[in-house]
Formats: sequence, structure tokens, C-alpha cells
Amino acid sequence: MNARGLESEYRGGHLIIPGSLMDLRHALSPTNTALIAVFAGLIAASTLWPGAELVSGVPITLQTMTVLLAGAALGPWRGAAAVAVYLIVGTAGAPIFSGRTSGFAPWAGPTGGFLAGFVVCAFVAGALVQRLHRRAQLTLSSVVGACAVASLLVLNLIGWGFFMLKMGTSLQDTAAFAAPFLVGDIIKVFVAAAAAAAVHRAYPNLLGSPRVRRTGTGDVVSDDAAVGKSAAAEADLTPTALA
Repeated sequence: MNARGLESEYRGGHLIIPGSLMDLRHALSPTNTALIAVFAGLIAASTLWPGAELVSGVPITLQTMTVLLAGAALGPWRGAAAVAVYLIVGTAGAPIFSGRTSGFAPWAGPTGGFLAGFVVCAFVAGALVQRLHRRAQLTLSSVVGACAVASLLVLNLIGWGFFMLKMGTSLQDTAAFAAPFLVGDIIKVFVAAAAAAAVHRAYPNLLGSPRVRRTGTGDVVSDDAAVGKSAAAEADLTPTALA
């Protein structure tokens, strides 16, 4: 593909993809702000279902699923920002934490580690999915793997680790408390991954435009395998400048 033919699409070292939703250089752009607010609201809405609580005192809710979805759909920084907004609003007094609680009390309870871990969980899920996107390896199974790492490994390590310290339980007892939640956590991973994969099929540029470079002959080629697959299909569309 000749560089001159892409002159209007290649600006500032980026390939401008028609219909692109995101400009990752402007963190506080209206689009980014709207997406963060929408997903923060989605996490808050997930607490409307009262959930179920086992003897360990840790409730089963939909929060983890929506936190994973925020990260896997929006990427690391916007996903973590959406969770942070949710946590700030809940801490400020809105009854949007598990069990419709609010304020600082949930942070001091045995589940406080999960609240803090939500931010890390969304960031890890987003970072892994974004890496897959850049490598053109974004499939349902790969998104499931990313969400599984973020939830089953990272979030559980932080959440149950804090629970163990707060309650003074042994590792064996904590594992016994956590075990009943595993099946639900796995289901949430699959549901969140399926939803995120659907989002990226509908909006393939949600995680940003692929990087391109110029060759010695003046051609523009991709540093990401995804461009090679999509450039031909999008070459005839009207280019859209980054916001």
C-alpha cells in the first residue's frame, strides 16, 4: 500500500482508522469520560441484585463480573478509572457497595481487600486484553484467559489475602472459606469475557488504532498484524481524524 494513498490516514505516527472511537492521547476526552462514567454506572447497577452470602461473610454479587468487563472492554487505564470512580462515589456515601452499603465501613471490613483489588483486577484484565489486541490475538478464549488471570489469580490473591489478615485465619481456613465462591467466579469470568469479546467485535478500534511505520520504499506497513488484515477493508472508507 503506497504511503501517498494513505497520506490522509497516516498522521502523527498513527494510522487513523475510520470509525475509530478512541484517541488514547487524550485521557480526558469526552468519549473517554463518557465511557468511564457509563462503566462506573454499570458496576454500581450490578449491586442492585442483593446477591447471596455464605458463612464466611463474603457475598456473591455481580460486581466482579462488571469490573472484569470494564477492564476487558475499555483497556487498563479507562477500566481502572471506571472502577475508581465507582469506589469514590460509594465511599462518598452513595449506597452502591455490596449489600447497598457505603462509606468507609466496607473498607475496614473483611471484604475491604476486594474493593481495593477491583482496581488492580480491571487494570490487569485491560492490560492483557490490550496486548492481545495489539498482537491480533483477540479471541474469545484469549479474553477468557485474561479475565481468569485478573479475577481468579490477582483479585483473589488481594481479596482473600486481606481477609486472612483481617480475620486472623490460617491459609487452610481461608481456602475453605474461599472454595464455595470458585464456581461462581469461573462463571463470571466466562460471562464477562463473552461480553467483552462481543464489544470488541462491534467496536474493533475501542482499544486504539494500530501502530504503523514507513518502509524504505515509502510504503506504510503495520507494526501490528491486525492492520495487515484490516487495512485493505478500510482503505475505501472516509478517514476520521483523531479527536
